[in-house]
Formats: sequence, C-alpha cells, structure tokens
Amino acid sequence: MILQPTQQNLRPSDLKTTWYIFIKDWSENCLDLNPIENLIQGNDAISVPKTEASRSLGPVDLDVQLPRSIKPLHYVVKLQPFINGNFSIVGYMEVEMEVLEPTSNITLHISDIITKNDTVKVSDQATSRGLRIKKHEYDHSRHFYIAHLRKELQKGKRYILSMEFLGYLNDKLRGFYRATYKDVDGNIRNAAATQFQPTDARKAFPCFDEPALKATFEIHLARESWMTTLSNMPIAETVPVEGQEGWMWDRYEKSVPMSTYLVAFVVSDYVHINSTENDRVDFRDGHDCINRPLFGGMENWGLITSVSTPADKAVIANIVSHELAHQWFGNLVTPKWWDDLWLNEGFATYISYLGVDHVEPTWKAMEEIVVEIVHRVFNLDSLESSHRINIPVSNPDEIFEVFDDISYNKDDLWKHLTLAAHEDGILPQDVTVKMIMDTWTLQMGYPVVKVTRSPDGTSATLTQERFLLEGSANSSSTTDYKWWVPLTFTTQSEANFSQTQASLWMKDSEDHDQWVIFNLQQAAYYRVNYDDHNWNLIIQQLKKDHQVICPINRGQIVDDAMNLARAGHLSYKLALDVLPYLRNEGEYLPWATGARKFVYIESMFRRRSGFGALKRYLLDLVLPLYESVGFDNNIEDSFLEQKKRKIAVTWACRLGHKDCLNKALTLYRHWMSQPDNSR
Repeated sequence: MILQPTQQNLRPSDLKTTWYIFIKDWSENCLDLNPIENLIQGNDAISVPKTEASRSLGPVDLDVQLPRSIKPLHYVVKLQPFINGNFSIVGYMEVEMEVLEPTSNITLHISDIITKNDTVKVSDQATSRGLRIKKHEYDHSRHFYIAHLRKELQKGKRYILSMEFLGYLNDKLRGFYRATYKDVDGNIRNAAATQFQPTDARKAFPCFDEPALKATFEIHLARESWMTTLSNMPIAETVPVEGQEGWMWDRYEKSVPMSTYLVAFVVSDYVHINSTENDRVDFRDGHDCINRPLFGGMENWGLITSVSTPADKAVIANIVSHELAHQWFGNLVTPKWWDDLWLNEGFATYISYLGVDHVEPTWKAMEEIVVEIVHRVFNLDSLESSHRINIPVSNPDEIFEVFDDISYNKDDLWKHLTLAAHEDGILPQDVTVKMIMDTWTLQMGYPVVKVTRSPDGTSATLTQERFLLEGSANSSSTTDYKWWVPLTFTTQSEANFSQTQASLWMKDSEDHDQWVIFNLQQAAYYRVNYDDHNWNLIIQQLKKDHQVICPINRGQIVDDAMNLARAGHLSYKLALDVLPYLRNEGEYLPWATGARKFVYIESMFRRRSGFGALKRYLLDLVLPLYESVGFDNNIEDSFLEQKKRKIAVTWACRLGHKDCLNKALTLYRHWMSQPDNSR
C-alpha cells in the first residue's frame, strides 16, 4: 500500500514553516552547540535531549545488528535539500512495520541527522490510534535511535512510525552529499547525489539500515523549478510546493522491495538524454544511468550512478557492466549481512567482465581480468596486513572498511574452482566443495606452489606455502596455511593452454628437457614457482618462440618471476632473465604486466650508480614496441593498440628516448600556443 501522511505528519505546505520552527526551537532541546550551527559548519550531529539517557557501548560488547522483533514493509520519505543555499535538508519519514515478536521498543538507524522528539509518532496501522512514547534513546556508537513505548507492540500487527528531521548535504561523498562541477561557460554548478552503501542511508533519513531488511519506498524530492531529480523509479507526479514559489515536488512511484543501501536520488540541473530502439520488446522498466562528480559506480536499483571521463572507455564499460550485474547479484539476491560481501561483489565483478567481453570482444576483457584484477589483488593479498574475505564485522566503520580490492576481486575466480570441483572424477568422494572453499574464504592470503622436478623429468614434487612479499620472523605461522589448489599444467610437447579444468595428477614425460607450466590461463588464485631447471627451460622457450605460450600465461610468468624474486623465493638473476623476450612481445597483456614491474625495479635503482645502465636496459626492451605502435595517437587503431601505445610512449619518454621527448615537447608547445581547455 501507499501510505498517506496523517494529520500530524509533515505536509508539503508545512516545510517552510517547520524549517523556521526547527531553527528557533531545537537549540533548547539539544546538547552542546546549536544543531543548525553544527550542520552549517559541516559537523556531525545527532540530537540528544538533555533529559534522556545516552548509551555508548565499548568495542567488546558492541552488537550493531538491529533487533529482529520488527521488520519494515514500506517507507515514505520526503526531502527538501537546499542545494543552492546553506546545504541543509528538511525531511520527513514514515515507515510501515510488521511486528514479528512482541516488543515495547522500536530501534532504527540514525546518523548525522537532527530529530525533534515531539515529532516522533507511533500509531496502529489498522485503527490509526496513537501509542505513547515513554522515552527517546540515542546510541551514538551503534547509530541507533530507540523509541521506548508505554505499551507492548503485538505480534502480527502493523504499525506506523513517523518523524520530522533536519539533515545536511555533506562534502564527504557519503550519504546524501553535495558536489560541484563547471558548465561549458566555466560557471560553478551545484548538484546532490547519494552513496548509501554500505551503511549511509541512515545519514539521509532514519531507517532500518541493514541489507536483509528490504522494503518498498515512495520517494518525494523537492527541487527548484529549473532543476531536475532522479530516483530508483519513474516519476508519478509533479506538483508545486505550497507556500514556496519556484519549488516543485517530484513524487516517485512505489519501488520494488529493496535494501536501504540501494535507495538513490539525484538533484541537479542535468539534461536527460534518451535513446530508444524501436525493434526491441518493451518488457520491463528501463534503467537510468547518471554521471556524478567525484565518485565511482553504484548499483542502485534502477538508477546506476558512475563517473564519466574520456580517459578510458573500458573503465566506464566495466563500471556500468558491474553495476548492471548487481541488479541480480546483490539487488535481487542480497546477503543477509556484510560478512558475505565477498560473494556479492565477487559474482558481480566476474559477470561484469563477461558482459564487456560480449559487447566488445576486441578488448579481450577476459584476458584483461588477469592483469587488472588478479595481479593487482595479488600485491594486496601478499601483505601481512591482508584479511580473509569472510570477515565478521561489529561496528559501522568496520563494515565500510571491508569494501576493498580483496573483497571485490579475490572472488572473481571462484567460479573456476567450483566448476572444476563439480566435474566427475575431480574430487574424491569424501571431499566437499565447502572443504575447498573454506580454505579460501576463512583464511587470508594465497599460496605459492613450488614445482620441483626429478632429474629424469618423470615426476615432480609440489609444495605450497603462503606467499608474502615481505615475510619476517614475527609473521603469522605461514606453515599452518594450506589450500585446496586446483592444478593445471601443460608440457612443451603438448603446449595445450586451453585445458583449464583442474587435474590432480601430472603426466609422465619422457624428455626431462621439456618445460612444464602450471595454472593454465591463470584460472586459479595462486602463484607458481619452479626449480631453476624448469625456469631456464621456460626462459629459453620465450626467447625461441614466445607465442607457443598463451598471452595470459606469458603475463603470469613475468608477474610471478618478479614478485617471487622480490619476496626472496627466486634469484633476481633468473627473474630478470625472463624480461628480454619482451623485445619481441606484441600482445598488450604481457606488456601491461611487464610495465608494472618496471616501476618497482626503477624505484629500487634510483639514486644508485647503476641507474643509468638500468634505464638503457629497459629502453632497449621498450624500443621495439615504441617503434611498432608509434608516438601519434590514431583513433582508427584498435582499443588494445591504443593501450599498448600508452605504455610504449610513457616508458620511452620516461627512460629518456630523444624521439619521444622531442615529439612530446613539440606537442606541449603547440598546446601552449593554442590551448584547448576541453582536452
């Protein structure tokens, strides 16, 4: 049902009057400074009446989950943000609730919002009869507002809680925040947008701010008549704000059931652009996509928000694909609590690359995932400060902190593990998928697998330990870390890099002088180290004909060798012997990996006597690529060709190549004489 405001509730015509009442009266009811002053100055503030108790729990006994005695069903949220004024927000919220267990308390989340106790109302949904509130309690540590009632709420019945409040458009990029941009004439323009994931819906309006507590929403946004608004659903109606000339209310249709972190709205002077293909079947409501300043992407149901920059189309495509994937993984199917974030983000990240690969196969997105995702998170996850991906969280700040690359990206390859485990014959009958997955989700880090071949090449011994870039005597006991690792490999005589299904055995080889490579297409989450003999065989193959080895594994070999050397598992002599083949490398992925390794090597040699020799050596590797792709950009070139050119030009100039420096200087002088601010 769609709720209508009761007689005591805030009506559109009340907003202006209520605004002045708030300013006049609230300083008498709140602690410390005038709350409006706090808000205008950007200070965090939650009203705590002087006569009421304020409880703050210590970190040991802090339980941030709401009681399960009540569940929300439907919200009505009305907000009037003063974007072009003092950035304050006048708000009203009412929520229909169902009682699951008898209780005399109603607990919901509130943060950085000022409430006025006498506007908080609780009523029986069926009879509209009000219930008296005995005490208002504010728990700062847990962001709780608790209404203590004189009578117990009855199981199975529905009630309505409503309140008026004041908020503030912060500049922290969390909650309901403000941002600025320059229009084509150079004028500063204001806009406001939301970023609620994981726990910041409570900064915009009081709510049951947990992912499992889904409800429907009816959003009302007030705006100046020359501005526009967007939210998760289509606009149902637009009416003037009574008593406030030049202001309009946009009321949005009732939403689908969703978590509070997926609620979204934008107020701006953006122009709406629509594109329709007439030969498509119109079978569901569309999605809006809006570019907002200063932030990445967010999968809000029906309103995807993202940044926009011409620097990299692939980044934008991945963001949009990732957030579209979240419409199913996360929005439709939602984890009960944030310790399962890895499953939510892991699915969406993997599916996003599948989507981009389908739309633009020439970008080779499924190869890009190795260098952009796996290699990047390898570095984070090889530190002692890493964390497991399934993390118990006990306060709001911890929830925000688990949104990092390890939670997002460590899970992209779980699909490979799961598919391999379900194939007949892969696992013994007494081994379950849970046994395998627990080793990857409940402990930090990842293994390095060392392959030591017998002298005659007929067998090999594999050992594993946790990989650490900088291990120490005080490190966690890495010998206790063991993983179920899916093993794939090929030999020189086979050179079959397409078989990524895990094998638990290794084929005999009659020729001990044939190399063997494990973790085909880097489909599983581990590094591989070999004995010196096998490393030398791989190096010889790269020099002789690198194309026998697939591009993904060539990138893997470069990345593993350099990081194993950095961590002390492999001599730098062997690791550096891998790099010379890059003179003949024409694929983007191995070059992207190699260029990242150059950064570390260069930083280690800087200010040392051998730095000049190192620069000459690296330039010798880069020059063939630079001469192949050239300096000048060509928009007709393929996407990956342009990315290779970026690597080649960056490093040729960085290493002091005269042709590159002269062309860059010419380009700079031309721009200075004829500046183009749009580029």
